[in-house]
Formats: sequence, C-alpha cells, structure tokens
Amino acid sequence: MNDDGRVERFERDALPLLDQLYGAARRYTRNAADAEDLVQETLLKAYSGFHTFHPGSNARAWLFRIMYNNWINSYRARQRAVSEHLCEDFADWQLSAEGRHTSTGLRSAEVEALEAMRDDDIADALDAIPAANRMTVYFADVEGYHYREIASLMGTPVGTVMSRLARGRKRLRELLADVARDRGIGRDTSTDQAAVPSS
Repeated sequence: MNDDGRVERFERDALPLLDQLYGAARRYTRNAADAEDLVQETLLKAYSGFHTFHPGSNARAWLFRIMYNNWINSYRARQRAVSEHLCEDFADWQLSAEGRHTSTGLRSAEVEALEAMRDDDIADALDAIPAANRMTVYFADVEGYHYREIASLMGTPVGTVMSRLARGRKRLRELLADVARDRGIGRDTSTDQAAVPSS
C-alpha cells in the first residue's frame, strides 16, 4: 500500500476516535496536558504501525490497547526516574504561569460541557479507587466494552477483569453513598428500624 492510501485509511479509521481517546487519556493521566501528550504518542505509534492493522477489525480496541501500553510504559518510567527540583530553580513568573496553564487543544464541545458539570466529590470518589479498578470501571461503564475486550486491552485474564469491575463498582458505590448521605440525598439507613408488631 502506498503512503497516500495509508494516510487516507488512518484518517478514516483512527481520527474519528480522537475524542474517545482523549477522554480515556484524561482518566489515565488526570491532567489535560499529559492527556494530550498521551493521545499524540498513541496516534504516532498507531500510524507507524498501521501496516499491521487489519481492515475490518476493531480500530477502537486497537488504539485503546496502544494507548494503555503507552500509559503503562510511561508510568513505569516515571517510577524509575526520580525527579527533584528545588523551588529556587524557578522564577516566580514561571510558577505563576504554570498554575494558569489550561490547555483545551483536543476538547470537543461535549467534553467541555461534561467538565464544566464535574462534581469534585464524584471526581474524588473516582480518584480514590485503585487505578486498575478505575480503568476497568471506565472501560465497562463509560466506553461499553465487554469483559473479553477489556481483558485484551489491559492484558489481564477475564476473571481478573470481572473481579476488578466488581470491586471498583462496590467501592465507588460506597464512596458515593457517603457523599449522598453528607448532602442529605436518599434515606438514612442508620435510623431505619424493623417493624415491631404491636401486642
């Protein structure tokens, strides 16, 4: 296949998934700039290996797998490389500029709207779930993947996916129940009593 055909196929198969990739990257990295970098690295690797992609197969799963592998590799590299910077190395204007950075490079209108509605308590609850469980919940409940697809994406057995999903959902339910109780939403089960028959 010539380069023009490869470019055309890549644009047709991969680029429509850009918003979905960015959404998942945000969940992986929890940071807009890092998410953009992860999506860019994913697309570069996908394009360079696009000759191995079989037309008609699941481009979405293929791209998510590449992105997941990139994320895992960068996470492992960060764990190995300890980086330390003293505050004296930076000028005040640099620290101030870093705090104001808000990139919107790849955001769709839907992503912008969802992020504007994001509740900190819900985000905190999601962040409190271990990363493997959080991503399993994300792939199942947000992206709609089946157990086998998630297992393939994450490189784990189906049974592991099922247990991570159950644990992740259970923990999220517990955390959100606490938030609801704090806000006075729902009923207070601590004051519920079993009906006592009158004699």
